Amino acid sequence: MITAIVLIDADPARIPEICAEVAEVRGVSEVYSVTGEVDIIATVRVREHDQLADVIADSISKVEGVLRTQTYIAFRAYSSEDLEEAFDLGLEG
Repeated sequence: MITAIVLIDADPARIPEICAEVAEVRGVSEVYSVTGEVDIIATVRVREHDQLADVIADSISKVEGVLRTQTYIAFRAYSSEDLEEAFDLGLEG
């Protein structure tokens, strides 16, 4: 599974609508309206690298009011739950 974090600059007047439309795109798992330098952050999960273009360039970027996207592809995922489970199994970090 390939995970990408997509930062979205958006027309402020359309943020709720953009979030709803982006959330409906196949491959998008979460969408957050946020404070800071970007307006929206979306998490994309796909099986193959080529599918990122379908989701981001062909779908998210074409939502009315999306001004710009910036994409980060995740190498590894870490969470406190994963670490706790590993320690419960007797694995050392």
